[in-house]
Amino acid sequence: MNIDKIKKDFPILENRKITYLDSAATTQKPVQVIKKIEEFYEKYNANPHRGAYSLSTEATEIYENTRTKISKFINAKYREEIIFSKNATESVNLIAYSYGMDNLKKDDEVVISIMEHHSNLVPWQKVTKDTESKLKYMYINDNFEISDEEIQSKITDKTKIVGITHVSNVLGTINNVKKIIKYAHKKGAIVIVDASQSIPHMKIDVQDLDADFLVFSGHKILAPLGIGVMYGKIEILNKMTPFLMGGDMIEYVYEQDTTFAPLPNKFEAGTQNVEGVIGLGAAIDYIESIGYDQISKIEKDIITYARQELLKLDYLILYLTPNEKNHSGVMSFNIKGVHSHDVASILDSEGVCVRSRKSLCTATYEVFGYRFNL
Repeated sequence: MNIDKIKKDFPILENRKITYLDSAATTQKPVQVIKKIEEFYEKYNANPHRGAYSLSTEATEIYENTRTKISKFINAKYREEIIFSKNATESVNLIAYSYGMDNLKKDDEVVISIMEHHSNLVPWQKVTKDTESKLKYMYINDNFEISDEEIQSKITDKTKIVGITHVSNVLGTINNVKKIIKYAHKKGAIVIVDASQSIPHMKIDVQDLDADFLVFSGHKILAPLGIGVMYGKIEILNKMTPFLMGGDMIEYVYEQDTTFAPLPNKFEAGTQNVEGVIGLGAAIDYIESIGYDQISKIEKDIITYARQELLKLDYLILYLTPNEKNHSGVMSFNIKGVHSHDVASILDSEGVCVRSRKSLCTATYEVFGYRFNL
């Protein structure tokens, strides 16, 4: 594979003299995605599901065909299990309010990991307070992993909901979500998987995982900003109340009552981010044209080399699991005695883009625009 040729698919890497290492925050977009969005506006722009004229019908077909494509991409059983959202944050909020508020009661427990992005943490703080249920955390060990003992001690018969990130956006740790799901189901809990940091790196099969819900943001997988996906098992979604009310999620409206449309429309109120959906479909096509096997091979070579070289620097502290099989692309580090914001600013002066946090720097190595983290 000619990586230099593929890298040319990303206009920003041609137009700016930068080394972009922040794909964990958002990926750059290949020209194939950009062109697909342009094509939609030039040839098919209309509001899906709103008109009987041919242009609207064509827009609806493109929109719904992308839903089918995504369902196949993550191996959902039914296309109606794919709900479009703004991002993973909105997807988790949808679950928290539409499922959590209706199903949690006093003294029930919600269990999440300490690795969670705030998007899969803050909503549960509010929902557990409002329902008088309890929020518990699974903590990591010295290897930045969640042990079996921690899983079994925190997920109990009182646990109703488990939220777990597939890959930590700070540490790069790959959690064994299949094991967590199996144990949680044995205790009668449902599981929400945040796949935002994993789906750019690895093939996901929701049926094999047996996930009840799975969420991700398109912009972290080469798609536009402002488009996300929520997968949910159809039997759960059918019982949930809508999160947002308004156009296209209704069946009939009367003066004092309303009936709701069937899935997936029930959770897609208002005019959707159609260009985002189109771009997400094009991003999936692009990734599949390269193939996860090739992506994994390149990533493994880069991460192995990065570990080897960075560990030689005695002024640098790395935060990652020693088990390479349990580590994805993200690498967080500190430079001893230097604030992370200063490190990021100095690197920026050399055209290197990294993420800086209050105490960490996170670098994401970009190979042909795809997210490989250092």
